Amino acid sequence: MSAVLIVILMVVAVLAIGYYLLKKFLLLVLNAILGLFLLVVANLLHIMQWMGKPDLGYSLATILISAIGGIPGVFILILLNIFGITVQ
Repeated sequence: MSAVLIVILMVVAVLAIGYYLLKKFLLLVLNAILGLFLLVVANLLHIMQWMGKPDLGYSLATILISAIGGIPGVFILILLNIFGITVQ
């Protein structure tokens, strides 16, 4: 009887951990998609040219920073570009 109870508790624990990780993973994927979308919008609307700077472009580094960093990653790229540091 106690072995069945332990197995049930372990299954519940594994399901709870899986749900938590899936929830966090979906949040990270959503942030990455929004970051890439913001990068495309910033380049499409030429936001950097309004400030007299070149557009961010689509190099491997900018795409990776936008995908991994999400929305804050794009803002960091914009700030670096404003200060004259280009990421290539």
